[in-house]
Amino acid sequence: MVVINCDMGEAYGLYKMGDDKALMPHIDVANVACGFHASDFNHMRKTVQLAKQFGVKVGAHPSLPDLQGFGRREMKIDREELTNCLLYQIGALKAFLDAEGMPLNHIKPHGALYGMAARNENIAEAVADAADVYKVPLLGMKGTLHQMVYERRGHTFVAEYYADLDYNADGSLIITREHEPKDPADAASRCTRAVNEGKTRSVAGNDVLVGADSICIHSDTPNAVAIAHAVREAVRPYLAAR
Repeated sequence: MVVINCDMGEAYGLYKMGDDKALMPHIDVANVACGFHASDFNHMRKTVQLAKQFGVKVGAHPSLPDLQGFGRREMKIDREELTNCLLYQIGALKAFLDAEGMPLNHIKPHGALYGMAARNENIAEAVADAADVYKVPLLGMKGTLHQMVYERRGHTFVAEYYADLDYNADGSLIITREHEPKDPADAASRCTRAVNEGKTRSVAGNDVLVGADSICIHSDTPNAVAIAHAVREAVRPYLAAR
């Protein structure tokens, strides 16, 4: 079975980002920004309340401390400091979940941190250190170093496929600073293939192996709602019950 997740809750102060309310009916799981790449205490609580209203599960979407770069710039950070950075962010979100009587569903690193964990053992170990405290599943990419580390550490691993990002020839993600609109029909077709065949076409034209326990859509993709609607309709036969 498959679930659809969305990176969201990424407004900040008076700055708006994405149409979270319109996305909620099309998703099963919300990855909520925790204040270090986007969001703040008001938006975190509002997003949690919105998810509760629509019956959507909530996980933490912590980042490197890079508010100006939206968490999409890499940085040098050691294991202990990163673990503390993650514990701080996840704990903040969990407080808002506790206030609404909701459980923390999972942890999914954001942006550059996600990519770094896929290839840097110390970064992946730091993510696992934080997950040791909260004891929830971790989202990531199949066949990468972070899958190996998370599973070796005893954590449940949920493999993601990205509906609105492209893949390199080696199977790695192309994480753009700003996401461009994607054709909803093409995104839906690629998601269906990922679910059925465990493959996707890279920008180089070769097929790469992917996991699709969960399909991700970014709320900051300009036409995210249209993509989410098309993807949900396409994979509906495979969706897990909410």
